[in-house]
Amino acid sequence: MITAGVDVGAATAKTVIVADGQILSYSIVPTGDSVTRAAERVTEAALSQAGLSKGDVQYITSTGYGRNAVTFANRTSSEIICHAKGVNSILPAARTVIDIGGQDSKVIGVRENGTVSDFVMNDKCAAGTGRFLEVMANVLQISIEEMGPTSLRCQEPCQISSTCTIFAETEMVSLRADGRTKEDLVAGIHRAVASRVVIMGKTVGYNEQVVFTGGVAKNAGVKHFLESEIKLPILIPAEPQIMGALGAALLAAS
Repeated sequence: MITAGVDVGAATAKTVIVADGQILSYSIVPTGDSVTRAAERVTEAALSQAGLSKGDVQYITSTGYGRNAVTFANRTSSEIICHAKGVNSILPAARTVIDIGGQDSKVIGVRENGTVSDFVMNDKCAAGTGRFLEVMANVLQISIEEMGPTSLRCQEPCQISSTCTIFAETEMVSLRADGRTKEDLVAGIHRAVASRVVIMGKTVGYNEQVVFTGGVAKNAGVKHFLESEIKLPILIPAEPQIMGALGAALLAAS
């Protein structure tokens, strides 16, 4: 049975094609200005990679903030449920998922069977998300890709006290004017993101194994400070951005 999961987030759209529980292909594209077009583009790309057409797919589940705009999906599912399912299929021992995307962050408790035991989500504020990192990268004139390696070279991370993106930006400007190094500034940004997410997730708890997903999971600096905060090692899937789409594809087959 061939199924697909389409996860349309604020920053990127992802599609995973699955056959009998195994990933055949996946694709990731920017969401852009049209959720519907992004869903179509990313799905066509994933189908092309697998050498399939849409008619070869028996069932499609959509998830993510734009899930209701995926007109060709057979059903929708919560991204919380899909992330838990996707991570469980790759790392069955996972009991906590930290997901940081472009516009939200969440901490999910996962049971042995891949269902959700508890979760908490921040979707009202940019702090603790990929968007926060983008704003700060723009202030420091550094690329998102450079941020992780740069922060790991820090001597003393800057203290960023504000939990508001706008006020934190003002803090960064002041710290830069005080002569703090770029390495310490970026490390301070990553520590602030990690701290906010860890505090948010305390009601869920952090139980081994902890898995980090979402686009921000590709940032080694954020991972480092998350591990420092929770005092546990964190695992990252080979492609951390597709866990929601993978879970959606697997749910489509059930």
